[in-house]
Amino acid sequence: MTEKYNNAAECWKAILSDAESNRALLKDIEVFTHDNKAPVKVVFGTSGWRGEIGTDYTFNNVRIVTSSIIKMFREEDVSVMKAMGVAGFREICSMGIIVGHDNRFLGPEFAKEVLNLLQANGIKTWYAGEATTPEFSAGIEMLGAACCINLTPSHNPSNYGGFKFNPSDGGPAGPEITTRIEALANAMMEDASVVEPAPAVESETVDLTDYYIKYITERKTLDLDKIRAFIASEDCFICIDNVHGASRGRLQRILGESEKIKYLRTDDDQLFGGLAPEPSDSNMKGLVSELQNSGAKFRLGVILDPDGDRVRHADNHMIISMNYFGAMALHYLKVYKGIDGVVAKSVGTSNLVNAIAGGLNVPVRETCVGFKNFRPYMLSDAKERAVVVFEESDGISAYNHTLEKDALFGVLLAIEMMAVVRKNISEYLKDIMDEFGYYYPDRSGIAVDRTLAGEVLTKKLSAIREQYTEGVIVDINGDHRTVTDVITVDGTKLVFDDGSWLMIRPSGTEPKVRFYIEARTEDGKKAVFEAAAKMTESALS
Repeated sequence: MTEKYNNAAECWKAILSDAESNRALLKDIEVFTHDNKAPVKVVFGTSGWRGEIGTDYTFNNVRIVTSSIIKMFREEDVSVMKAMGVAGFREICSMGIIVGHDNRFLGPEFAKEVLNLLQANGIKTWYAGEATTPEFSAGIEMLGAACCINLTPSHNPSNYGGFKFNPSDGGPAGPEITTRIEALANAMMEDASVVEPAPAVESETVDLTDYYIKYITERKTLDLDKIRAFIASEDCFICIDNVHGASRGRLQRILGESEKIKYLRTDDDQLFGGLAPEPSDSNMKGLVSELQNSGAKFRLGVILDPDGDRVRHADNHMIISMNYFGAMALHYLKVYKGIDGVVAKSVGTSNLVNAIAGGLNVPVRETCVGFKNFRPYMLSDAKERAVVVFEESDGISAYNHTLEKDALFGVLLAIEMMAVVRKNISEYLKDIMDEFGYYYPDRSGIAVDRTLAGEVLTKKLSAIREQYTEGVIVDINGDHRTVTDVITVDGTKLVFDDGSWLMIRPSGTEPKVRFYIEARTEDGKKAVFEAAAKMTESALS
């Protein structure tokens, strides 16, 4: 307890009410983070364990999770070791672990706690300092490391900390690994364990940006020479918004310094200006203004999240979400670069890519939400190897690239597209949609009573898939549409005969029902949302 606040949650509430005026209260958060020994339930969601700094995400709890990982290593369970791609604990010790963080509050201090515990147990370590998620993924492969621990909550607000674990293939940890970490950590939490800090040691440092540049140069999915030559020779303007995140400085090193590239929000601000640091349309106002004020022939704007794994694009005509950009990536990589394979997308993603894939004879694979579900299509020995993988929440990777989503890749690919097709990306998108059809995706949702969370909510919503089977006619604002496909990999997705669709799924973290929809006209979105809401209300009643 500090002089003014009873706990970190109270203190964070004050900080976030006026980030600039209350920045000094971070000193109080640091006190709570050291002193709070209260246990929490550890859950590795779609991308790691996350919690509020000083409330859930404390030094003791980070040490507990790290100790649980070390226990998991020492157990040498066959299924866990296979999922990690290692033979056993001795090999992990010799291969080593990369540890680093984004630019969150107390990132270096949390990383040192992890490093010290690993070193105390005889495990070789590299300290990456501030780095992005795709750099960790590439670095694991380039260094031949056993795994990495990346302390980031990705795009969450500034009061959150996070803990990502990636095995030796560089991808997000699968359930074979995370389920065991959760079990061991929660057993320690139930015992109210206190893990004392290990003795301080110096770890070997590593420049992950250098390894990332070598990685993309060797993989050749991107043509860096063509990208750099385009910037040097063409009348172009590229604006990159780092939102105070760990991506700052990375693209300068990849592309070189140029007066044609402008970088926004590169200064050190652990509170992200009081905003949620996500690549949302509302966060892109400054970026869009820069693009509209430029008179260059080619204009591109991109916004990245703090750990550099999510990206959203724009030019002077429109903001282009990943629903569209992922589809464009398939078209470009297939048509202009001749890369063959399947396209994998999360189930809530636009069907524009389905239309393109159908026209290009590319199989489509739809997965549950979560980038880790793309792993089977990204491995070098995959039976069905992906040309591109993407999810509507701004994540993308592609053939022969990282198993993690990569915002840096998304930026570089967009520049290469302009260099090759000789058009701004909104013009390229229009050409594609003129050929394959127009699609208008969106998402929303409704809150439900807390008593309906979890399995109860999932069971009630399952009534939708039982009622709306293939061939059933649905009235959408007087327009009768036939259900042509029912996809149930994550909630219930109903695809209609005109190519529009709706998907209804329970939130995995909140008492909410999520709606993902797509209409064939901009004006048609409201009617599809209303149909999804009616179906949900009927199922819940």
